[in-house]
Amino acid sequence: MPGPEQSPQPTNPQPPNFTGMPGGGPSNNVSGSLLIALIVVCALLMQFSLHKVEEGNVAVYYRGGALLQTIASPGYHFMMPFITSTKAVQVTTQTDEVKDIPCGTSGGVMIYFDRIEVVNRLKSDSVLSVVRDFSADYDKPLIFDKVHHEVNQFCSTQNLHSVYIDLFDQIDENLKIALQKDLIQVAPGLDIVGVRVTKPKIPEAIRRNYELMEAERTKLLIATEKQKVIEKEAETERKRAIIEAQKQAEVANITYSQRIMEKDSQRKMSVIEDSTNLARSRSQADAEYYAAKMSALSNKLKLTPEYLELFKYRSIMSNVKLYFGPSIPDYIANNIGDSKELFKDPLPIDLTDIGNIPDLSTEV
Repeated sequence: MPGPEQSPQPTNPQPPNFTGMPGGGPSNNVSGSLLIALIVVCALLMQFSLHKVEEGNVAVYYRGGALLQTIASPGYHFMMPFITSTKAVQVTTQTDEVKDIPCGTSGGVMIYFDRIEVVNRLKSDSVLSVVRDFSADYDKPLIFDKVHHEVNQFCSTQNLHSVYIDLFDQIDENLKIALQKDLIQVAPGLDIVGVRVTKPKIPEAIRRNYELMEAERTKLLIATEKQKVIEKEAETERKRAIIEAQKQAEVANITYSQRIMEKDSQRKMSVIEDSTNLARSRSQADAEYYAAKMSALSNKLKLTPEYLELFKYRSIMSNVKLYFGPSIPDYIANNIGDSKELFKDPLPIDLTDIGNIPDLSTEV
């Protein structure tokens, strides 16, 4: 009977001998692995320890959940990996958009502000205090939640018409003042630059009513402006009439003054002419008086008795007629014999009256 088969005995394989190869051996393999592992570890440490801070931001550091008292400016920085974390905080002007803000008016109407934009800026020297009190996401409790609170406070005391029309232009300024007032107390260093509020959304039926009211108000404004234009035109026409009347009155006054001046000038010229004529007449009268006086004195000196006697005979001789013929005696006897007046004094002048002529030189 055949016996059981004998299984072949396994033989242990012998490792290859690398002693004869250059650079071989177990010690060299271990050194290479350690070097590679060290390079990988250094790369990982470098990856997790080196970080970059962008311009306009600063970095705050946490170690074990605690905020460190160190902030980093923009650039590359190192930190302890795995146990230290970092977070960027913006220190330039930024805009936070708060959306879909409900607003319940005092009349019970619910409206919504689609978007309110808050422009703010955190100062670099206040980053640690603000982050310590409100975390790196400080804008949520300080701006987002505060905007909701202030808007609801405002709407709860106003009716729909005041919120939608009358006081809408004051909401942004009032909201800015309220936010900044609270931030000065709880987070100094965070400044509110500006607030922009969009028109709230109101129920459609109410919106249509407001559109109708606005249309009627526009018509009223147009009518009012037209009335103002008519009144202004009437006022302009009245002022034009007043100016025209004043101009005519001034022209009439100037014409009247001119005529008065002309009459006064004529009167003065007449007085001057009268004075000139009077002086001329007086000079002429004085000259005639003087000539008459001189003529009288000349005659008084000239008409002596002898001269008069001579003049007498000359006159007689100038009247003598010569008659020729045989009947001269008869003619004389008949025509001249009885006419004795022919032989009288032909110049019956009383010379004694010449001296009695009055002196007119003193009479004017």
